[in-house]
Amino acid sequence: MAAESSKQFWKRSAKLPGSIQPVYGAQHPPLDPRLTKNFIKERSKGNTLPLKNKKASSFHEFARNTSDAWDIGDDEDEDFSSSFQTLNSKVAKATAAQVLENHSKLRVKPERAQSALSEMPTNCKVIKSSSEAQLSRSPEDACVRNALHKQQSLPLKPIIPLVARISDQNASGAPPMTVREKTRLEKFRQLLSSHNTDLDELRKCSWPGVPREVRPVTWRLLSGYLPANKERRKLTLQRKREEYFGFIEQYYDSRNEEHHQDTYRQIHIDIPRTNPLIPLFQQPLVQEIFERILFIWAIRHPASGYVQGINDLVTPFFVVFLSEHVEEDVENFDVTTLSQDVLRSIEADSFWCMSKLLDGIQDNYTFAQPGIQKKVKALEELVSRIDEQVHNHFRKYEVEYLQFAFRWMNNLLMRELPLRCTIRLWDTYQSEPEGFSHFHLYVCAAFLIKWRKEILDEEDFQGLLMLLQNLPTIHWGNEEIGLLLAEAYRLKYMFADAPNHYRR
Repeated sequence: MAAESSKQFWKRSAKLPGSIQPVYGAQHPPLDPRLTKNFIKERSKGNTLPLKNKKASSFHEFARNTSDAWDIGDDEDEDFSSSFQTLNSKVAKATAAQVLENHSKLRVKPERAQSALSEMPTNCKVIKSSSEAQLSRSPEDACVRNALHKQQSLPLKPIIPLVARISDQNASGAPPMTVREKTRLEKFRQLLSSHNTDLDELRKCSWPGVPREVRPVTWRLLSGYLPANKERRKLTLQRKREEYFGFIEQYYDSRNEEHHQDTYRQIHIDIPRTNPLIPLFQQPLVQEIFERILFIWAIRHPASGYVQGINDLVTPFFVVFLSEHVEEDVENFDVTTLSQDVLRSIEADSFWCMSKLLDGIQDNYTFAQPGIQKKVKALEELVSRIDEQVHNHFRKYEVEYLQFAFRWMNNLLMRELPLRCTIRLWDTYQSEPEGFSHFHLYVCAAFLIKWRKEILDEEDFQGLLMLLQNLPTIHWGNEEIGLLLAEAYRLKYMFADAPNHYRR
């Protein structure tokens, strides 16, 4: 009996290393609320035990009631999967019945229309407006019309969800460039083609965004990976790429050694979780590239090693350097169609540019992550000065800034924004002096205040934390990021050189 109960316990509690769990946020939206609502109703009917209606009033209570996305138990997964299977079968049956009913009505409709025409009185009423026409329609007509409308609006081919789209406009459907955009692109090309590129002028032009056509070269220059002298660029690229693949030959086989196994295993687990909604990042070849980049970086930076969150920082560079060789939509592009030399250059360039970025914020990832602790404290002080009402609202419901802003600093807002917005944001970060380490603080402050109305509407601890961890940025694009950056620049201008303004 004891042996049987022990077996049941391990079956229920054991976790498979590397199993992928759903992550919520801008890149990973929650389930359809209608389905969730029905699901909760179904669960509540079958549950005979009385439930407490008490809301979590502190972080410890919230933590006890809420599991982290990576730590959901297998038994919970089984409950959810079995419940959703029954739910989906009910939904499927109901949908099938509705389709059959609609088809039968569509067959009857022509006969009914003919009879209606023959019985129509001569003094029929003239309908003056579309709203009046809708009011005069019968419910059956409305049902048939809605069914037709839904059938006509179905796409002919699968469309990538908005949250997973990397560009504001897919390359295949991009609108023609405006005169202003053409002028800006020409300005960039002149700067990049000059014998010695003026980096200060390039930063000034890049602050409001870099055109897609010249972004790869611009990012290499602004990150310090390429020299400003045009004649030296080709030799520099060749030397740095050879150096990176020298590291691969020297260090990559050591991933199987005992003292590196933990690092490699954590990287191997995190890679599939990177942008799971974008097909590009689920390709085995892309995941192998990411594994090599992250492992080599960790080996060469023993002070910090690999920390969860660094895997996200590779993706913008990889996408930008891939777009240099791809005309179509990057999200669905099959990288196996590229030559080996092109893939090697994308991998090496992504490694070196990510390394340059992390050199400026490495204290975010050393032991105890002191860089993040300081930035979160600075954010709290800044918000207490620029919006005391929001700050006091957090204090009233015992919300600590570290509970939501840690991820903002650790992942540079990549979990809060779609990838297309991150790429636009990094145009400006690379144009700013200390953009990733210093200007990011003011972007986080502007981002928080952007949601002040929604924050003040929430009146309990759990509601506030759920809002701050699932902010609705799914529809954001370049325009929203431009406004956010403008507000961040205003805050920096007011407070960066006058720290006493936000010190108590």
